[in-house]
This record gives sequence, C-alpha cells and structure tokens, in this order.
Amino acid sequence: MSELNIGVGSADISENALKYITDVLRTGRLSYGPYLKRFEREFAKLHGCEFGLTASSGTDALRTAIAALKEIHGWADGDEIIVPAITFIATSNVVLQNNLKPVFVDVDPLTYNIDPKKIEERITQRTRAIIPVHLFGLPCDMDPIMDLARKHDLRVVEDSCETMFVKYKGKSVGAFGDYSCFSTYVAHLLVTGVGGVILCNDRDLAITARSLLNHGRDSIYFSMDDDDNLDRKSLSTVMERRFSFVRMGYSSRLTELEGALGLSQLETKDAMLGKRKSNGEYLISHLSKYSDRIQLPTIPPDRGHAFMLFPIVVKDEKIHRNELTLFLEERGIETRFLMPLLNQPVYIKLFGNLEDGYPVAKWINKNGFYLGCHQHLGEKELDFIVASFDEFFSKN
Repeated sequence: MSELNIGVGSADISENALKYITDVLRTGRLSYGPYLKRFEREFAKLHGCEFGLTASSGTDALRTAIAALKEIHGWADGDEIIVPAITFIATSNVVLQNNLKPVFVDVDPLTYNIDPKKIEERITQRTRAIIPVHLFGLPCDMDPIMDLARKHDLRVVEDSCETMFVKYKGKSVGAFGDYSCFSTYVAHLLVTGVGGVILCNDRDLAITARSLLNHGRDSIYFSMDDDDNLDRKSLSTVMERRFSFVRMGYSSRLTELEGALGLSQLETKDAMLGKRKSNGEYLISHLSKYSDRIQLPTIPPDRGHAFMLFPIVVKDEKIHRNELTLFLEERGIETRFLMPLLNQPVYIKLFGNLEDGYPVAKWINKNGFYLGCHQHLGEKELDFIVASFDEFFSKN
C-alpha cells in the first residue's frame, strides 16, 4: 500500500473563508442573508444568467426545477422527461419523485454525454422536457439539443452539477435551459459542504422555484429583511402575507455559513480550474501511450472542460476493469465506476433489464471508471498515478 492517498475530490478552505465564516458567527445571522444573496448574484452572473437561487443540494435544485415546470406548464403525472442513460442516479430520481416518467437515451461513446442524434426517436406526445447532463466537467452538445427542444416545444433543465464556469461555443453552461442546476457538495468543483444552485433568466420561474424551496411560501416574504424599511401600508400587507403558503413546497435552504464558503470559493475559482485543467492535460499526455488499451477524455474543440473528474474506459478486452481499479485502489488511488444508472439494483427492480437497449451505456457500465483530477494533486501524485498504470500494463 502506498503512503499516498489520492482521492477523487478535494476542497480549499482559504483565509478569507475563515474570515467570512467568523463574520457570520459574530453577527449571529444564519438565515438567508447578505452572504447567500451575494453568492447567488455572483454565481449567476458568472454563468450568464439573471437569477440565482441556492438550495440544500444539487439534487434538490433539480427536483425543484422539475416541480416548478410541472406546475407552471400543467404537466400531468406520468408525462415524460428525456434523461441520459449515463448519469448520477439523482438526475432520474427527481423525475420519478415528481410523478413523471424518465425516458432514457443512450450517450455519445467519446464524451459520455447524451447523444443528440438519439433523442428524437424517444420523443412521444407525452414528452415534456429534456435534461442534458454536463458530465465530469464537459458540456453537452447543446445546439442540436436546443433545436430539438424548440421543434417539439420542450422545456430544458441543464443538470450541471458536475460542470461550472466553462463554455460551449462561447456560451456558459447553465445559460441554455429554462433552468440549470449545480451542486456545491463536497468533492465537487466549488464546495460549500452541502448545497446547490438553480439559475434561470425568467422572473416568474425564479419566483416559483424560490417559493418551492421555502415550503411554498408567498413570494412577498422570502427573507427576514423583506419587511424592513417599509411604509405603514406596505408593512401591513407583508404582515398579512408573510406566513402565507401558496403551494406545496420543500425545506431546501442553505445558511449564511454556506454562502460565506461559496463566496470565498468564487475568489479562487480561476486557480482551481487552471490546476484541474493542467492536471487533466498532464494525465492525458502521459497516459496516451496506452490509448489502444484505455479511452481517455475527449474534449471537442467547441467547448471547455472543468475536469471535475478524469473518466477512463477500458478498451482492451483482455483487461477486466475491476482488476485495474482494484490494483489502483491497493496503491491508494481512489476510483469510482463511471456513473452507472440502468444497472442499479433499484432501477432493475423498477424497469427490468434495460441495458441491452443502450449499448454504449452498457459498454461504459462494464468498462468505465474515473480518477480524481482536483487542484490538490501535484506532480508527485500525478507521476504516481502514471507509474501505477505503467506497472499494471507491464504485467497485463
């Protein structure tokens, strides 16, 4: 066992993070306030969006976005949402939790994102939306997806929980759909411990989602500051409605502590992204000698890559993926399988055996895994990863 412990994720706690958190604790204001509001504004602006709303997780952000669209557009239980066949299970779980039906579409064999060429054949009269998932830090091919959405009058919710601050054809992830959803969970790109963000460019969409995140509360009162400095008539109106709930909602809120962490992380995002990119490029360069045996990340020229993770698929039929990942784990290099979805026990129970209908996803489920690519990996760790592949392939 190596003395190195190379995990799949990491987080930075800067001096400013400690300063901001201390400020929150000294003020005693933990509920939605200036830190969260500023974080929402700045995060939205960085992604070319007007409105930002924090949630307790990326999953809750997705669940809320789907619920808001279902309410606004009058979707019926059992209506269908297009979902990629490779993604974290939350993407399709939130569809089911809204009493809707996920319809799976196979993915591109090089990018692992949803294959736009395979979407239209899965669209029916009951299809209401598409959830493109920007996996591992790489944006989806959004132009054909948006063309299909316009052609069939479908809504789009970008699941960008693993990808932020990067662009597709000059436009930021998160700026394409009706809603876009991000995660700030531990080991993600921007880390607040727990948390998520919803972005949109429509005021009514923002108000509906904010209400759902806050128990379904009337939009007149989302923050304890909303009744400050009002004239007598306005204060009376707020008092009458501030404990009014206009829809069934959730309790999905962050505290000022997460807002403080988020702001401090925004200050260092460029360095974080730069290091992840250089780490990804280093691994691609030094592992390319095995390109006939493993498939390394593909980055189309029209988009960036945030390298939240470093995906690999074993191509050599003589090599079993599990043998390679066990070899790496025994040397302290953490791995995860490459977002298997259709073969999850709970989905086999719900839907039966679906894999044969999705050959690319089946291939990835059998052969795919990922490594960490985060900013705390230095040359020593990267060289050790490469040396471990060298050792494995010298014996196999």
